[in-house]
Amino acid sequence: MKTKAFTVVLFLLFAGSIFAQETEKRFGFELNGGPSRATAKIEGVNTQTGVGFEGLFHYRFMPHLGVYAGWGWNTLPAIHSFAGDDVCFEETGYVFGLNFSHPIDGSGLSYYVRAAGLYNHIETENAGGDIINDTGHGLGFQLAGGIEIPLNSKWKLTPGVKFNSLSRETTYEGTTRELDYQYVSIRVGIARKF
Repeated sequence: MKTKAFTVVLFLLFAGSIFAQETEKRFGFELNGGPSRATAKIEGVNTQTGVGFEGLFHYRFMPHLGVYAGWGWNTLPAIHSFAGDDVCFEETGYVFGLNFSHPIDGSGLSYYVRAAGLYNHIETENAGGDIINDTGHGLGFQLAGGIEIPLNSKWKLTPGVKFNSLSRETTYEGTTRELDYQYVSIRVGIARKF
């Protein structure tokens, strides 16, 4: 009898922990944006400080590990370039990767580290906003990290830093060029769990 009672108690404790885990929110949506700065010249062109943003969906499949995917845009303006004066090099496309988040002991904060693949392209736009060149989509990568600051049980701020790298070959006025689009960005985001 004692064995049966012990088994029932263990089963109830185990079942309770399973149901408690199910009430934790595993999905989320994040919007982030901020200034960006190139870490290398784009085909010999010096660029100015740019800006970008991302919209990301998150799914946490383990207590501290999840996946994320979304769409992003970043622009780096240039006063003088091989494509003319007052142009912008814009990176747009998709991101898909892993997100590791862990609480910082006793602070209520968490840190996060992300690694992702990109499927992006680089558009060159003139001062009038017309696209004068498009590299087509290709693969790149993203590395990011930062802090999660909870606002309440559903909302949090996600300030951090990210690095994107994308290399695409294109032909401009009969000349083949390798555009290495690499930048560091300071991002401030807001995320909601659901």
